[in-house]
Amino acid sequence: MSYSSIDAGWWPFVYILVAGWFATDFWRYAGVLLGRRLSETSQAFVFVRAVATALVAAVISRLILFPSGSLAETALLLRLSAAVIGFIAFLLAGQRIAVGIGVALLVLVAGMLSGF
Repeated sequence: MSYSSIDAGWWPFVYILVAGWFATDFWRYAGVLLGRRLSETSQAFVFVRAVATALVAAVISRLILFPSGSLAETALLLRLSAAVIGFIAFLLAGQRIAVGIGVALLVLVAGMLSGF
């Protein structure tokens, strides 16, 4: 059975739902089951945390340096400023992620509205 073998209007949505679930949730559940016995200080757990942090940093860097869509229309200095100011707000607010994201978003939107 392939993606194009069924000619129903709902089929693409079912295909995406199943493929999306298998690609993400299956591995999440497997990670939970396999990681139950790992200590938070074990080398394997430290490695996995480091890789996850590096992936998040890479995605953020890509959004800042090589954006797409309407973010590509903004200046690099504005994107960098929003990230730095958001990070400073995150630290000053006691490492609250929502505060850092909110402040960075406000800086970005204010810069876009001002034509910067």
